[in-house]
Amino acid sequence: MVLFGTEQYASLAWYVLTYDSPYEVVGFTVDAAWCNASTLHGLPVVPFERLEQHFPPEEYALLISLGFKRCNGLRADKYAEGKARGYSFITYVSSRAMVWPDLQIGENSMVSEGVNVQPFARIGSNCILSSGCSVGHHAVIGNHVFVASHAVVAGGTTVGERCFLGLNSTIRNGVTVAPGCFVAAGALVIADTEPDGLYVGVPAQRRPLPEYL
Repeated sequence: MVLFGTEQYASLAWYVLTYDSPYEVVGFTVDAAWCNASTLHGLPVVPFERLEQHFPPEEYALLISLGFKRCNGLRADKYAEGKARGYSFITYVSSRAMVWPDLQIGENSMVSEGVNVQPFARIGSNCILSSGCSVGHHAVIGNHVFVASHAVVAGGTTVGERCFLGLNSTIRNGVTVAPGCFVAAGALVIADTEPDGLYVGVPAQRRPLPEYL
């Protein structure tokens, strides 16, 4: 399989896949404009525009190992482009995560060590659950979501597409976080949110979403 990305998150993905998965990482890819090195961790880095020439989709799978740039929009775009070009995607669930055998999770997602996902929770495609976060029973995490370390998503919660939940943030049980929301570190969301907002504080209050997010 091939990893999209050459920054720290891609390096982390390479490490955990190498030491805690059945997958063999054979290379990295990134847009040509960002191809600043020819190798990473001893593996080739090839331009995404010419990926098929080096790693054809009939033989290799992808993992889009990007963070939450553009409120997960960049990762969503590259995931969609990879699918359009015929690539399949893996999903990684750490052996050190606390999950149940019937976990429902989409493709191109990563569940890190120490994550706790309770029964009946559902995780979408192209999601990242960082170390130590918690997803309660019957919660629904939409596609293209990033849940940062030690964030808590309580039972029965719905998190819409392209949301980001910051470090140590908390979503109260039964709350719906609308698509495109950025929940700041330490924020406590106790009521349904509106789309494309920045939520800060305890309890969380809506602010305009800055362009850089």
